[in-house]
Amino acid sequence: MSDYKKDLLNDLKNRPGYAAKYLTAAAADSTEALLVALRDVGSARKGMTRLAEAAEVNRVNLYQMLSKEGNPGIRNIRAILDALQLEIRIVDKRTEPNEVRAGRIS
Repeated sequence: MSDYKKDLLNDLKNRPGYAAKYLTAAAADSTEALLVALRDVGSARKGMTRLAEAAEVNRVNLYQMLSKEGNPGIRNIRAILDALQLEIRIVDKRTEPNEVRAGRIS
């Protein structure tokens, strides 16, 4: 594992708020980036086996869902986020500044 990946996983696990900003920035980029970022957060916070158990999904299916080619349903996304103690927030693109929508990481 690269130093970058180790540092990223450490930040996602130990820096309060970092995972939410990371996921928000990934979501602003693309669906594929969001799925991979969600896998990173899951790996950092729980490990994929424990995450699958907590979200009540099959571990192999979890890996498939959170790949670039994944296509998880909203119920699975919500279960995964809930297991990671995260939630979805809806932002009106017409009124929120771009920096808020893009989830700038600081």
